[in-house]
Amino acid sequence: MIPVILSGGSGTRLWPLSRGIYPKQFLPLVSESTMVQETVLRLAGLERLQAPIAICNEDHRFMMAEQLREINAQAEVIILEPVGKNTAPAVALAALAAKNLDDILLVLPADHVIENIPAFQRAVVNAGQLAEQDYLVTFGIVPTAAETGYGYIKRSSEKIDHAFKVAEFVEKPDVEVAEAYVSSGEYYWNSGMFAFKAGRYLEELEKFSPEILEACRLSFAGAQSDVDFVRLNKDAFSQCPSDSIDYAVMEKTDKAVVIPLDADWSDVGSWSALWEVREKDSFGNALTGDVVAIDTKNSFIHSGNKLVAAVGVQDMIIIETDDAVMIAPKDRVQEVKKIVAVLKNDQRAEADLHRKVYRPWGYYDSVDNGDRHTTKRIVVNPGAKLSVQKHHHRSEHWVIVKGSAVVIKGDETMLLSENESTYIPLGVIHSLENPGVIPLEIIEVQTGSYLGEDDIVRFEDKYGRT
Repeated sequence: MIPVILSGGSGTRLWPLSRGIYPKQFLPLVSESTMVQETVLRLAGLERLQAPIAICNEDHRFMMAEQLREINAQAEVIILEPVGKNTAPAVALAALAAKNLDDILLVLPADHVIENIPAFQRAVVNAGQLAEQDYLVTFGIVPTAAETGYGYIKRSSEKIDHAFKVAEFVEKPDVEVAEAYVSSGEYYWNSGMFAFKAGRYLEELEKFSPEILEACRLSFAGAQSDVDFVRLNKDAFSQCPSDSIDYAVMEKTDKAVVIPLDADWSDVGSWSALWEVREKDSFGNALTGDVVAIDTKNSFIHSGNKLVAAVGVQDMIIIETDDAVMIAPKDRVQEVKKIVAVLKNDQRAEADLHRKVYRPWGYYDSVDNGDRHTTKRIVVNPGAKLSVQKHHHRSEHWVIVKGSAVVIKGDETMLLSENESTYIPLGVIHSLENPGVIPLEIIEVQTGSYLGEDDIVRFEDKYGRT
C-alpha cells in the first residue's frame, strides 16, 4: 500500500493563518505537528506500507520536503503540479508513478484531523482487503450532525465484508435534507479518502474520463526529475480537464464501495470546525498565545504576536497575526473566504503572503516598509545558500547579528561575523551563504525605487528556482 498525500488546497476559510503560499496543511493547527505531518504519522504501525507519494503545488515543494524530513519520512517522490486540476488528475499522476500497477493507493488529503487512530487504521486494513479484490473503496464518515458543508454518500443495502456498495454520491444539502440523510442512517459524509489498486483506477479513469488520463500521461512522460521532485510538463498538464475523483470515476463505476468510518474526523474547513476539535477551557474557549479572556464564552481566540484581550465576548472568532486581525461571529466563518476574495481583487499581498515568508534556505520577516525602503530579518539555515543574483532597482545593506556569512559581492568573497556589515550596490551580482552549524541571522535594509520580490535576476540556484 502506498500512501498518496494530496496537498493542493489553499485553506482560504482559515485566513489569516492559512494563506496561498503557506496554507493550512503546513500549519500546526491541532498539535505540535503540522497537518501534513499528522497525515503521515497516523499511519505508523500499519504493515506493508511503502514510502508515500506526495502531490503539491510547485510553490509548496520545499515545505513539503522539509516537513516530511522533520518526521523522518522520505517520500518516494513529490509530484509538482504547475496548476491545480482537482483530485482525479492528481491521483492519476500517483498511479502513473507507482512502480507496480497492483500496488494499492491509499489516497489521503493532507488537511484532515482524525483523533481515533485505531479505528482509522482498522478501516484502512479493511479497505486494503477490498482493494485487493479490485473494488474502489471510499471512506464514509458516520455523521454526528446534519452538516450542510459536506457532500454525502448513500450506501446501498448490499454489504460486502466491512463495506457497502455505493448507491450514489450527493451534493451538499440544505438543512432539512441533511437532517433526513442523518436520520435515515443510510448516508455518510464524503471524506475524500480512497483506496484502490493503481491499475484499477487507471482502467476506470480511461473508461469514464479518457481525456484526463491522456493529459496526465503526456505531462508525466514529459516530466523532469529534480532530486526528490518530479516537475510535470506544464503545457500538457494545463490541457487536462479539472475534475474530482467523485465525478470522474466513483459516481460512474460499478465497483465503488464505502467503508463506514467513525473516528472523530474533521476536515477543519473553517474556524468553527477548528474550534470543535481544539482543547477548551471551562468556559468553552479555545485560546492560543497571549490571551486574556474575561466573561468570554465559546470563542476561539488566537494571538500570534500581541496580547489579545477580550471582555464579554461570546461565540466569536478572533485571530491575530503579525500583519492582520480577523474578527467574525462563529456562525459566519464560512464567509471568511470573501475577505480573501476582496484582498485578491485589491492585489494585496496579505491574501497569499505572511509577513514571515519561508524559502528553501530559511525565511525572512519584513519588519518595516516604506515608499523607498524595506527592512527584513533574514534567517539562513546551516549550510544553506541564497541564489546568486542581482537587482535592477534596489541596493541592500546587510548587518550580521548572529552566526557567520560567506558573502560574494561582484569579484569579492568575504567572511563576515557578528556585528560586521556590507553594502550591495544596485546591479552588483551577489550571494549569501551560511557556512556554520547555527542559523545565520542578518538585518537587511533595502533602498530603491522598486522593492518588489520579482526584482531578482538569478544566475545560479541550488534549489532549482528560475
